[in-house]
Amino acid sequence: MTVELDELDRKIIALMRLDARRSYQSIGKELGISEGTVRRRVKRLVEAGVIKRFTIEVERPQQVHAISMISVDPSVPTPVVAEKLVRLEGVEKVYEITGQYDAFAVILLNSMTELNRCIEEIRKTEGVRDTNTAIVLRVVRPSQT
Repeated sequence: MTVELDELDRKIIALMRLDARRSYQSIGKELGISEGTVRRRVKRLVEAGVIKRFTIEVERPQQVHAISMISVDPSVPTPVVAEKLVRLEGVEKVYEITGQYDAFAVILLNSMTELNRCIEEIRKTEGVRDTNTAIVLRVVRPSQT
């Protein structure tokens, strides 16, 4: 089912991205609509697959965040390589992208040693031609005011 998102849907999603535990009543009050309207819209967005899941994010100060841009050998389909990469320990997500690189991996591990191991595993993955990895210094998120 395809759903057209209107401005109200986008506002509800934006508020829920800041705090998925926020009550429908609180969202409705901020947007000037009823709790029931929020509930129905969220239900419709979940059923349509627009909202895929509700989750938590845990911040552990010792973790090492990194991103790795990956060039894929043209003889190997990028989706095949992406599926292999996302199974590696520490790889949280893999995006297939356009531009100079073919894929973008988000990596989250507990130490530089583990990060080095992960990068080597990425480089050894069949179909990976080249990588360019950057360590994340700071993550900036919208405030929950």
